[in-house]
Amino acid sequence: MSIHKDVKKVTTHTLLKMKANGERISMLTAYDFSFARLFDAAGIDVVLVGDSASNVMAGHETTVPITLDQMIYHAQCVVRGISRALVVVDMPFGSYQSNSDVALASAVKIMKESGAHSLKLEGGEEIIDSIKRIVAAGIPVMGHLGLTPQSIYKFGTYTVRAKEEAEAAKLISDAKLLQEAGCFAIVLEKIPATLAKQVSESLDIPTIGIGAGNHCDGQVLVMHDMLGINNEFSPRFLRKYLNLQEQITGAVQQYIGDVKSRDFPSENESY
Repeated sequence: MSIHKDVKKVTTHTLLKMKANGERISMLTAYDFSFARLFDAAGIDVVLVGDSASNVMAGHETTVPITLDQMIYHAQCVVRGISRALVVVDMPFGSYQSNSDVALASAVKIMKESGAHSLKLEGGEEIIDSIKRIVAAGIPVMGHLGLTPQSIYKFGTYTVRAKEEAEAAKLISDAKLLQEAGCFAIVLEKIPATLAKQVSESLDIPTIGIGAGNHCDGQVLVMHDMLGINNEFSPRFLRKYLNLQEQITGAVQQYIGDVKSRDFPSENESY
């Protein structure tokens, strides 16, 4: 897709302005060229190359197994389909937690090889050194607090986070630390709406919610959930805009029937 001169690209600065103006930020995940191009043309603000690719593209139970190179491959595919949206790539589990040298090397590799615009890291105080190093290298970072799926084995469950006072207090403090470390936005996942409102109002940078109520500065959903491709997953926070599982199954069954009955291809569809 050629980049037209009149297409105004969404940047990290755009998102800050949107928050200041009270304009909500729309964000969806994408993992390949075709969907990225569709979402971009539809006007989405931010495309997240999520490590949820581990689940929805590779069939793993958690986000833990996906590798750095696999994330780069998905990011490369997405970037080729984008002419306007801001592209954020999840740094996968193990690529930044051990120390800030590893984190910086991983971050530079993703940016150089994928052509993406920014990265997302899960966690607060524990990974603050890594975030500072990456930001200092000139790479924009989006934070991620609340339910952090890469830590699923620590939590043991995908339930709502920060309902207890101590965890809520840590989340508020982590959000401030992330802002001070130079993050341009923070995803808040599966936390009480009142807490998300409090955090969003206390920060200058935008918050993007997923299962965090209506007071965040933007919202994100996984494309497979929102389009109803994957109907096994239906948490309370999810709104399905299509039921593609049903429509695709119907179309495939119709195709099978047409092939079996020799209805397809017809004379008009033959040379």
